Amino acid sequence: MDVISSCPSNPRWCRSITTMPKDKVLRDAIRIAGGPRALARSLGITHVAVIRWARVPPLRVLEVERLTGISRHQLRPDIFGPAKRQ
Repeated sequence: MDVISSCPSNPRWCRSITTMPKDKVLRDAIRIAGGPRALARSLGITHVAVIRWARVPPLRVLEVERLTGISRHQLRPDIFGPAKRQ
């Protein structure tokens, strides 16, 4: 089912998908955590703060990594650089 066809049957989901951050890795982290409210609850912040993120803030990267399993190198390559190959 595509986004357009699911909007009339579930407008709440439609609204939340349009307010999701544009950064794909952040969207993946939010999805893995169970949505912006679940991620925010786990971090002890408001869901509005999570929705407003363009990228994971530097002070939250390690917490988000622990909660989602997404590497800090993927979440913020500008800070942590690319993952080291073994």
